[in-house]
Formats: sequence, C-alpha cells, structure tokens
Amino acid sequence: MEALHEALLIDVLVKPEVIPHNVTHAFLVSIILILIAFAIRSSLSLVPKGVQNFIEVITEAMLKLVEENIGHHWGRTLFPLICTIFMFILLCNLMGLIPGFTAATANVNTNAAMAVPVFLATHYYGIRVHGIKYINHFLGPVRSIAALPLMILMFIVEFIGHIARPLTLTVRLFGNMTAKHILLLVLAVLAPWIIPTAILALGVLVSVVQALVFALLSTLYLAGAVEEAH
Repeated sequence: MEALHEALLIDVLVKPEVIPHNVTHAFLVSIILILIAFAIRSSLSLVPKGVQNFIEVITEAMLKLVEENIGHHWGRTLFPLICTIFMFILLCNLMGLIPGFTAATANVNTNAAMAVPVFLATHYYGIRVHGIKYINHFLGPVRSIAALPLMILMFIVEFIGHIARPLTLTVRLFGNMTAKHILLLVLAVLAPWIIPTAILALGVLVSVVQALVFALLSTLYLAGAVEEAH
C-alpha cells in the first residue's frame, strides 16, 4: 500500500504524514460539491440542461425515495441530510476509480463520520416527534406488567441493534470500497488493460449501489424513528 500512497496526486501538495489521504480527498469532494452548487445556482434555468439537469435528476430521485419512506412532512425536513450524504459518498466512490486518486470512503474514519451523525439524528428526531413515548420503539409489541420480562428482553435486543447500526453502515461501505480498490490493483498488475477495464465498469456500478444503500438504510432508520410505534 505504500507504493500506492506515493502514486497519489494529492501527495504533491499535502503529505499523508501531515493530513491523511481520506481527509484530503473528503475535503476535495466537499469543495467540488460546493462549487457545483454555486455554479448551478448562478445559472438556474426553467428548462434544465447540462449539469443542472443531471443534479435535478439525482435530487428528485432522492426526494421521492425519502418521501415514500418517511412521509411528506418529515421527508422534506430530512431530505437535505440524506441527499447530501448520497452525493458525497457517490462522488467519493467515483473519485477512487480515477488513477492518482483514492476513495475517501475506503477509510473507516470517513464512513464513521457519516454513520454517527445519522445515528444521532435518528434518535434526536425520534425523541422530537414522540417525546418520552419514543421508548415504546424499544419495548416490543406487547406492553403490560405481565409482559415485563419480554419487554426487558426486547429493550436489550433493540438497544444492541441500534448501537450496531453505525458500525454496520461504516463497515459495509468500507469493505466494499476497499475490496474494489484492491481488486483493481491486483488485476492491473496481472492484466494491465483488458480485465481492469471490465472491473472499472463494474466499479462504477458498485460505487452507485453502495452510495444508494447507505442513503436508503439511513432513510429507513430515520423513518422508523419518526413513525408511530405499534
């Protein structure tokens, strides 16, 4: 992996000993997204074309996904969070396919920096919507004095499940992006042109799917928090 680090273009400006690669590439992706947003804002058109049309397709698809799972009111509230996460992960993943760059999402720290806020937002909005009754989401379908042992067991199971959510979000994205990166490196050595080209096309698909999976799971977690417990 050291040889790979020396090949990254960002090392010309920032040494990895000073700022890790995942941080520099995450900042680079953030800057690109901000510049795209300002460019589109300065040239908004009723008939979208070019980059504006592409971004509108993504945002409309994400808005539909969020509203269908969370509902119109809270969907509109949580849409900026979900859509931003999706676009950030997607661009990070695709950047990892460009020679001389790496995917910031191939690092657990970057993924945890997104998974933990989703975890905190889930319970923040759960408490905001339901108040103290949010505890009902952890007690199972039967709530009575006679079912107290079952309620305690369900609470423990649900508590562990919720704690594991940010871990699974982090590790799933990290594992897929790292595996894709290593596979491309190995195949590039064995067959410099033929096989890596096919895997590169597959890498684009994996990049889109993993960004969508992270966004979809985040949406479902938030939807479960704001819905009524049954």
